Amino acid sequence: MANVDIKELLDSGVHFGHLTRKWDPNMAPYIYTERNGVHIIDLYKTAAKIEETSAALEKIANSGRKILFVATKKQAKDIVAEKAKSINMPYITERWPGGMLTNFVTIRKAVKKMTAIDRMKQDGSFDALSKREKLQINRQREKLEKNLGSITDMTRLPGALFVVDVKKEHIAVAEAKNLNIPIFAMVDTNSDPRPIDFVIPSNDDASKSIDKVLGYITDAIANGLAERKAGKEKAKAEKAAPKAETTEEA
Repeated sequence: MANVDIKELLDSGVHFGHLTRKWDPNMAPYIYTERNGVHIIDLYKTAAKIEETSAALEKIANSGRKILFVATKKQAKDIVAEKAKSINMPYITERWPGGMLTNFVTIRKAVKKMTAIDRMKQDGSFDALSKREKLQINRQREKLEKNLGSITDMTRLPGALFVVDVKKEHIAVAEAKNLNIPIFAMVDTNSDPRPIDFVIPSNDDASKSIDKVLGYITDAIANGLAERKAGKEKAKAEKAAPKAETTEEA
């Protein structure tokens, strides 16, 4: 389980919410106080929610299902891309492609198109094209890579969604909700936490805050993946053991 340090959350500014006039009343249970017209988030509740979220995501990672990270805002995209890459999980940090989840078949077709272009370049058929055709195909490949590059290995719907700023990523949240995909998210005081299955009340605007929370989350997922790998290796060793004994007896 994530060992959350309240002081680290405080130093990273995780407690700073939005202006009181911009608040969503449904976030009231997670607000500690108000200071200079800004809501202050209760970090003890944040810590408890990080631990709860981490435990759930660790289980999902252990089961072998993918966790799709979604963050297209400027302060979050680079951090999310880096953290998701480190644990080999898919992520969307450019514009959310409408129907990414609800029309997954079409998205998979676009990914296959990317693969087909790559194959053309490998087998030499790309070289036989005219200069204009090559330019068009390269542009198409670049566009697909920008929007879908990190999800090329996602062959089925994810086991969960992790979102930074549910207000901005409302389309992704709606699609996941429609398909009963569990939603985990950093939720600031200006957002409605009700559609989210696992809420982490936190500042989703400051890069330091996003980095700190995601650090705990990705560590938990990495643990789940390590446990899965260890379990597989143990099962493989146990399966091979009787064969080794039989060989020795013979």
